[in-house]
Amino acid sequence: MRFSASLAPFLVLGLAVLVDALGSSCSAPVTSGTAAPGDPFWMSQIAHQGSAPYAPGGSSYQVFRNVKDFGAKGDGVTDDTNAINAAISSGGRCGGGSCDQSSVTPATVYFPPGTYLVSSPVVSYYYTQLIGDAKNLPTIAATANFAGIAIIDSDPGWYVNQNNFYHTIRNFKLDTTRIPASSSGTGLHWQVSQATSLHNIIFQMSTASGNAHQGIWMENGSGGFMGDLVFNGGKFGMWVGNQQFTVRNITINNAATGVSLRSSDADVYMNWNWGWTFQGVTINNCQVGFDYNTGGTTQDQQGVGGESIIDAVVTNTPIFVRSLQPSNGSQHGVLVLNNIRLNNVPIAVGVNNGATLVAGGTKTIDSWVQGNVYKGTSASGSFVQASVSSISKAGSLLDSAGRIFGKGHPQYEGYAPSQFVSVKSQGAKGDGNTDDTAAIQAVFDKFSGCKIIYFDQGVYVVTGTITIPAGTQVVGEAWATILGTGSAFTDYNNPKPVIRAGTAGSTGVLEITDMIFSTRGPAAGAVVVEWNVHDPSGQQGAAGTWDTHIILGGRTGTNLQASQCPTSSVNSNSCFSAFMGLHITSSASAYLEGLWVWTADHDLDSGPQINIYTGRGIMSESQGPVWLVGTASEHNVMYQYYLVGAANHYMGLIQTETPYYQPNPVPGSGPNASWGLVVSSSSNILVFGAGLYSFFQNYNQNCLATFNCQQQNVNIDSSSSVAIYMLSTVSVEYMVSSLAMWTH
Repeated sequence: MRFSASLAPFLVLGLAVLVDALGSSCSAPVTSGTAAPGDPFWMSQIAHQGSAPYAPGGSSYQVFRNVKDFGAKGDGVTDDTNAINAAISSGGRCGGGSCDQSSVTPATVYFPPGTYLVSSPVVSYYYTQLIGDAKNLPTIAATANFAGIAIIDSDPGWYVNQNNFYHTIRNFKLDTTRIPASSSGTGLHWQVSQATSLHNIIFQMSTASGNAHQGIWMENGSGGFMGDLVFNGGKFGMWVGNQQFTVRNITINNAATGVSLRSSDADVYMNWNWGWTFQGVTINNCQVGFDYNTGGTTQDQQGVGGESIIDAVVTNTPIFVRSLQPSNGSQHGVLVLNNIRLNNVPIAVGVNNGATLVAGGTKTIDSWVQGNVYKGTSASGSFVQASVSSISKAGSLLDSAGRIFGKGHPQYEGYAPSQFVSVKSQGAKGDGNTDDTAAIQAVFDKFSGCKIIYFDQGVYVVTGTITIPAGTQVVGEAWATILGTGSAFTDYNNPKPVIRAGTAGSTGVLEITDMIFSTRGPAAGAVVVEWNVHDPSGQQGAAGTWDTHIILGGRTGTNLQASQCPTSSVNSNSCFSAFMGLHITSSASAYLEGLWVWTADHDLDSGPQINIYTGRGIMSESQGPVWLVGTASEHNVMYQYYLVGAANHYMGLIQTETPYYQPNPVPGSGPNASWGLVVSSSSNILVFGAGLYSFFQNYNQNCLATFNCQQQNVNIDSSSSVAIYMLSTVSVEYMVSSLAMWTH
């Protein structure tokens, strides 16, 4: 849950395919897809056996929905609005104004190829994946008389924007070109929070002079990740405002404004934020690349807190970045530019009053910042608007072009249905009750490297460690859940993994998409995911997760909800949810995109705040490469992110919150609340954007008025080499400390 709070100061900170022994031998290993170009996308062809064991409809509840089964034609002529919305909403799902959050009614809504005309918004219900055919993107096109906020609306006013979790949209063309150019045609209203993502979407808008179209409109929320997006035409590619977001690999062509952070013509317009990171941006033939509102001095006028842009190519665009007003040393409007290549861009950084801060042309900006800069352990910083020495980036983190490596959500569009195996077809139940440990392990032992392993939607209870061998590809349906429980996971003096991803020292491909890993309490000894696998030489990002989350408590079936763990249950042993969320071990590499490690602060199914305990969030001892792209870790007792003896990490944007009950009990590891980020004896660590927040003391928010809900939040020891760009904190007295010793 998120709460508005005044902004603490910002700063820019610079400080000096192999299968392991458990894998099966395959007569026909899954090394490439066998589907012919004209074959249908596998998702439309496989058997759909997903179930939602806690849904009101019981066994009759339908998880997978093909919009054509609900009457949609996709013929470019028929108005398909009602049919699509029926496919989304049927079955007593959470939405419609009567429900603002729920964990029990997940759905995947599939769109075959075609052109689907809509005359009013397609409304995304809670816990919904909207997925188009990945081989032949379907188009959702607004009619000329379209009435409504956007072609797809993620929040029609039913949800609390900071709690609007679990929405995914991928593989679409969103077309507003039939809407008159002078009308406000919008592709997507995306007011969302964590566990949300956009992938592989083309926004097609009017290219007429003076048109009012926009690709994405977002006015609030607490996200989130989006990537692999293309915006063509329009007044704005993106008109956005949100506490924090990570954006990777976007292309904006022929727009007035690319990313708009305030109200004027721009490719991207940013209205307000606490911090956004853009990684991999291409802008062609626009008027303004990024336009942002530097705001005023009050909460309501705060505007843009910070924006980091890394690895951009901008061509034939008069202004790359423009702010509403000069920063003049304000805590607002932090700007970080790193590896920006300009081609015929007269003004690199300008102000709306006509001033030029950085001249453009055809050149490369290595590293330029606007904000408060601190170095070493000195408490004295200075406000700068200038080029700064670029930090070194480990070569293992970069692609062949010298940019931070990125990898989109695997969708296996070239694979045939016969190359998948369902865990339910192999005997796993996923009913939230049966012990599926043996059945699931048997599937991995038999089929890893031979088939893509498909977890039909369900809740799979396991009472022992599940080992996923290197060489495995896992696909979940609508965030299928593996739930660790039982005596194996109760002893915090002898912690054990629920999921072991690869064995120690193993090397190979290991891809996990659209899964949730969780526990049923008490589970004080559970390491929810232990990540051991390293990608093979020459295969960057071969070992990773996408749209996969570690969710602890706050959901039906976890026994860690309001009825068991109300806020009055201080330090109750029955409310221990895990020892640690994620442990990346020393020999591993990891590409983690859109990962949320959440110890629940409230009950998704009944609403009240709850009191549960996870000892630790994300710990990494890896020597790299590790990419944490659009990740968050929240409400863990001792720390959210801890790097110890680690090296070669890229982290952008990371987001944290302390537990709301602290300082009672005292965490024992920090001054009065859990650390957001601790770095110890580590090297070559690049944090490219961080939003680290503290909103409560003992469930009370009086501390917001005095900006001291937490004394310290980031600790970096003197032996580590770390660079942090755009650090944003809320209600933290000291943003960064340097303590020689720290006990975890």
